Formats: sequence, structure tokens, C-alpha cells
Amino acid sequence: MKKRIILNDISTLPVEKITEEETDKETKPLIDKLSKLQSKLYAQRKYAVLIVLQGMDAAGKDSAVKHVFSGVDPTGCNVKAFKVPTVQEAAHHFLWRINNACPEKGMTQIFNRSHYEDILVPFVSKSIPDELIKERCEEINMFERGLIKDNTIIFKFYLHVSHKEQVKRVEERKTDEHKRWKYQKADIIAVRKHKEYKKAYNFVFEYCNKDVPWQIVPADKKWYKDFYILRAIVNELEKYDIHYPDVKA
Repeated sequence: MKKRIILNDISTLPVEKITEEETDKETKPLIDKLSKLQSKLYAQRKYAVLIVLQGMDAAGKDSAVKHVFSGVDPTGCNVKAFKVPTVQEAAHHFLWRINNACPEKGMTQIFNRSHYEDILVPFVSKSIPDELIKERCEEINMFERGLIKDNTIIFKFYLHVSHKEQVKRVEERKTDEHKRWKYQKADIIAVRKHKEYKKAYNFVFEYCNKDVPWQIVPADKKWYKDFYILRAIVNELEKYDIHYPDVKA
């Protein structure tokens, strides 16, 4: 039985003894390894890779995409950011837009937010009954199980940022010309509901942590967050028989 995940019990700072300089030395070889693995994955067309990035506003999802996948060939990698459902999307089953964005064999797909938003947002806003939220969790578990059976390798990362660091980053968006475009009034509302969203994530970890376990990534230090995700992906993919296909002369 998996140990229950309670975010208040988990540090948002690195728990291992490692410095930023040490991660810098290890990052380049890991980026090279991921690049080669992705190239083989694309050529082999046996597996698909789905990477789910979840976290509160300003947790560092965008920067993780930018740095972790800096060496990946864009031909074999896509990024999908799930925002508020469009009118068309809202008229369908909540997994409709997710299913359409899942990766084909050989491809790596990154979800910047994901199907879990359809659990988290209703949980906090109380817009749908608790029983329906639990039913959605079961649907998600079955959905992910089906992807696994179809040779999709799934990673689920929660970027664990403290309330103090979250407030600091949102404030930076107001003054930094490179980040100001990201600032929205909704950010302030999300920051104020930090505790509510933490409860919502605890709920997700309890009911959607079966076939694909969540990895809780300490995210107060951006350099460690990116290193953690990169290392985890490479270590896991190296367990699979990913290779270039044999070519008959």
C-alpha cells in the first residue's frame, strides 16, 4: 500500500545534499541522454511518453518545460497547455480534450496542467458534487491504465512550492518586464486559495495515485526542480528497451 501523500509533511526545499553547482555539472550529460533517448523513441515508434506537470500558479511549470527539454528535438515533442475549457470543450466529456492531445507512438507529449484541473478546480470552487469528483478520479485512473496498456510511459510531477515563494514569484510578475505578461488578477485569487488548493491536491494524491504514482518535486529552488524532473525522466526511460529499429539491408 502506497504511503499517503500529505503536502504539509513534505519540504518544498531540496532534501538531498546537493548544490546548484553540482547539478549544473550533472545536467548537461542528462540532457544529452534525454536527447538520445527521445531520438530512439521517435525512430522506434514502440512507446509514447506523456509527462504531466501540475502545480500551483508560479510553481515553475513553464521554466521546467524550457530547461528540462532544452535538448529535445521539437519534431518528436509537443507541449500542450490546458487552460479554462472552451465552449466546445466544455460541451464534451471532460476527458475529450485530453484524449485528443495524448501522444502517438514515438512522440513525447508534455501537459502543462492536465486532466487533473477538472478535479482541482471543482474541488476548490465546489461547483460539482463530491461524488461526481470521485467518479472523475476513477475515470482518470481507468484512462491512465488504458494508456499504459497501449505502451504509453507516463510521468506525473507535482511542483511543490511554498506559499511564501509563490507570493514572491507572483509579485515579481508585476515588475519584471520579462514576466509581466504572465501576470493576471486570477493569480492573486489563486495565491489566496493556496491552502484550499493544497487540500485539493492531497485529495488527488489519495484517489489518483494508483497505476502512475505522483512524484512530488521540491520547487522553491528552480535549479533543483528542473534537475529533479530531468533526472527522474532519464532514469525511468533507461529502464525500457528503447533503441533504434533494425534496418534490413
